Amino acid sequence: MVQDKIILIAKKHNTWIDIVCTFGCTRRIAEDITQEMYIKIQLQLEKGTLDIMYKDEINYYYIFKTLKTLFIDLKRKQKNINMIDLDEHIANFGDTYYSHSDVNFTENYEKIEEALSKMYWYDRKVFEIINGGESIADFSRKSKIKYYALYFTFKKVKTKLKKLL
Repeated sequence: MVQDKIILIAKKHNTWIDIVCTFGCTRRIAEDITQEMYIKIQLQLEKGTLDIMYKDEINYYYIFKTLKTLFIDLKRKQKNINMIDLDEHIANFGDTYYSHSDVNFTENYEKIEEALSKMYWYDRKVFEIINGGESIADFSRKSKIKYYALYFTFKKVKTKLKKLL
């Protein structure tokens, strides 16, 4: 039953990609967003929290809203990522590019590792999980620890580590 609905939705695969392309992204990104939409809808169908059918047809509006939401989430995440132009970066890469730098990355890494090892285990673990890419909100939901407790712990550890450098 669930697979039949997914197959019915997948028959319009190119339509969904074209819709996402109208949001202003490349075809490759549109394909990724469409695949995410399939996963999201399948999970909801399996839970029984969604009926994707409207009378005897697919609920196009729901699919459109799902695609739009996934696109907006992607754009929101991209704001937090600094993109660099590799061509420009490679052109500037050379002996003179790093010759004025007195930064010893290995030494700084060892300082950070030592400081982390001396911290209270809870602070260290919260920092490692959030710094590893887990969002504070997701971590809060999974661990049942209040959002602000995690936020302030992460901020405290990050501030201590910045002072070392």
